[in-house]
Amino acid sequence: MKYLVRDRIFAIGDDYWIDDEHGRHAFLVDGKAMRLRDTLEIKDPDGRVLITLRRRMFGLRDAMTIERDGRTLATVRRKRMSLLRDHHRVTLSEGTELDVGGRILDREFAVEYEGELLAHVSRRWLTLRDTYGVDVVREDADAALLIAVAVCVIRMAEKEREDR
Repeated sequence: MKYLVRDRIFAIGDDYWIDDEHGRHAFLVDGKAMRLRDTLEIKDPDGRVLITLRRRMFGLRDAMTIERDGRTLATVRRKRMSLLRDHHRVTLSEGTELDVGGRILDREFAVEYEGELLAHVSRRWLTLRDTYGVDVVREDADAALLIAVAVCVIRMAEKEREDR
């Protein structure tokens, strides 16, 4: 299933919809203003919170947590950087690790588990300006989690670029 994400996701306090490939609202991203740390909620169309994203306040390396029902589901950290690709590691609460690699700031990257593609993020197949797609490849994959991973790594890369 493909999802369309508008690229104005970096202003805290802004809300925006993520639509499915049929043009229906699939998720609402609710940016929480007036919080001590960077916080976003991903909600279903009925307003139920599915996932909460939080930037860690303290730590040696930048990280964001993905929470579901008040418990940490995953932690996203920058893995390494090369000239052409960024790499992030997503550590799920049970210890499973997902690898995110590609050109994050260009919105061209993949989310993989042990070499198997779970989701592909791209602007290439879209004609809408300032929009990128998240193609969740596996039918049994948690779409909300994979969208949360995409939002986290893009947000972290944008923050790092701002800090330079």
